[in-house]
Amino acid sequence: MEFTEFKKRFQDHVAALLEGGDVLFVAGVDKDALWETYLESFPPGTNEIYRVRREMDCSCCRQFIRAFGNVVAIRDNDTVSIWDFDTGDAKFAPVLRAMSVLIKSAPVQDVFVTKQAGFGTDKSREMRDDGTVRVWHHFRIDLPERYVSRSTKSESAVMADHRAARAVFKRSLEEISRTAIETILDLVAEQALYKGDEWVGALTKFLELHSEYHSLPDGAKENYCWAKSVEVGGAISKIRNHSIGVLLQDITAGMDIAEAVRRYEHIVAPTNYKRPKAIFTQKMVEEAQRKVTELGLLDSLGRRHALLGDITINNVLWANRDATRHMGGAGGVFEMLKQDVTVDPGKFEGVPGIGIDEFLEQVLPNASSLDVLVENRHEPNLVSLVAPKVADAPTLFKWDNAFSWAYNGNIADSMKQRVKAAGGNVEGVLRFSLQWNDNHDNRNDYDAHCVEPGGNHIWFHNKGRRHPSSGMLDVDIIHPMPDQVAVENITWTDIRRMQEGAYQFYVHNYTHRGGRSGFDAEIEYGGQIYEYAYHKELAQDEKVIVAKLRFDRQKGIELIESLPTTTSAKTVWGLQTNRFHPVSVCMFSPNYWDGQRGIGHRHFFFMLAGAENDSQPNGFFNEYLREEFMEHKRVFEALGGKMRVERAADQLSGLGFSSTKRNSLVCKTNTRTVRVVF
Repeated sequence: MEFTEFKKRFQDHVAALLEGGDVLFVAGVDKDALWETYLESFPPGTNEIYRVRREMDCSCCRQFIRAFGNVVAIRDNDTVSIWDFDTGDAKFAPVLRAMSVLIKSAPVQDVFVTKQAGFGTDKSREMRDDGTVRVWHHFRIDLPERYVSRSTKSESAVMADHRAARAVFKRSLEEISRTAIETILDLVAEQALYKGDEWVGALTKFLELHSEYHSLPDGAKENYCWAKSVEVGGAISKIRNHSIGVLLQDITAGMDIAEAVRRYEHIVAPTNYKRPKAIFTQKMVEEAQRKVTELGLLDSLGRRHALLGDITINNVLWANRDATRHMGGAGGVFEMLKQDVTVDPGKFEGVPGIGIDEFLEQVLPNASSLDVLVENRHEPNLVSLVAPKVADAPTLFKWDNAFSWAYNGNIADSMKQRVKAAGGNVEGVLRFSLQWNDNHDNRNDYDAHCVEPGGNHIWFHNKGRRHPSSGMLDVDIIHPMPDQVAVENITWTDIRRMQEGAYQFYVHNYTHRGGRSGFDAEIEYGGQIYEYAYHKELAQDEKVIVAKLRFDRQKGIELIESLPTTTSAKTVWGLQTNRFHPVSVCMFSPNYWDGQRGIGHRHFFFMLAGAENDSQPNGFFNEYLREEFMEHKRVFEALGGKMRVERAADQLSGLGFSSTKRNSLVCKTNTRTVRVVF
């Protein structure tokens, strides 16, 4: 076979190869080795020296093979080279085999990118000494338009982009689990992921690619990644690097799904975005349902308020005579009249303080009556005892009975709850919170400020930055929505890092938009919440000092000066604050009934006559549940909200205090008045 015939078959093969796609690749073969293999593979006697070098040793063909000889296509995850065809000719067949073997021995290393429309020289002419012209034929390939790069970037830069995309795509396929992809698609289907609809197409395609990749033998995976990374484009090949990729990686790593979604939404959601519903998927619900059914606990899910008739004398530390005899009601008409006397909590500042253990051991056993002073600051301490609707239902909880409790968490006008809902930290050693637009009539931009000892200034300019003192502003609302109660918040988390000296808190009207109703503020430390109201109009750029505190390592935090605190009485859960209320029953939390020890923190409950929880609390909380439910905790969190406790008369509600949090309560027995310290 002459070279002209071989060249024609070569061109036909390459044309067929190009027809089957729109992208080519480069095998990682040394270009010198490629040319040497071509020359050395001709059978003996077929590539003899012509004049000074071998017949096939042509500079035009050498340039072609070095530039285009290692170009390959990927078909069905196999490498197909430009040399993979059969001539049936003894001269050229060994050359094709050798070139094919060499190229397929090396992995694909790049996408082929060129701005040239063709490679090689079709013909060249030589003038002989006798005046005749000899025509020499060489390798030549013309590329279809779709293979020619029109990018403004250089060829090497485009190739580098493709290499990066392939690397990210492979990592995504190997490091992201199928479960993570399916979970996110379930969240989107449940409309539980902010802007999740935007990712449905990419995630669905990625799930398909993920399944294909993991069904392949190891030897086919590299070529699959090269081919698919170009085919699917950047949105999918680089999915790991997008916002949804953070969520995919976090779920794959085993992060709690709610925390993973919060991290994702922190990236993509606006500052004031509020999650519309609990995070769980249909699959998670089905698995949790199987577990509950398997354990025979379906009857345990229904919850209601506990009544005096539900508990026994063995469950209580103290009960008044009426409660002991009837387990229903507490007091009488004269006791109810006593409640109408409003008192100033400040007058009890000098009352001797005793620890809760001393109170239980020395004071309570000798009391025939017990009244407690409910103060405004006790609003978060309101608590209800919760019982199962089916009396004999087995327990869902870590302890041996089916009772639980719910603190006041649904206070519609609680500034602390609003700050927490907005993402603010309310658990520090010192907190300054600001609230406005309660009546939807003040869309000014108010800012919370604190100047620390030494002049360090905490304000919106450094939002989210943790200062050396541990102080940080974490909520900053600039444009209150018409129906939004706006809040801002500064919290210190580590008293050891706080500087000694004066801390000044003030509110600045950064932008006046016509609001005239002023603001409310809270300062919390040492278990006490100090409430302030400034209901006057603030002019543009006006600053109002709320309070000055002094911190001393020996004396702690003390108030120097402030706006007047709001201590006027109000009604919560049917109880008037700043008044004494009779206690019907005093008890430990159910996790410490019947001598149980070490099952969570101990709480002290003072159940009050007339207390009525009007917020329909959750039926249970995840921290109470048995360990086998923890793998389904997202579903149980949602179930706890679904199984809300309906309002009921004569419920066991009152004040609760944790053994782990500092607080105090003024208690009056028939013989003495003391301040009990927790």
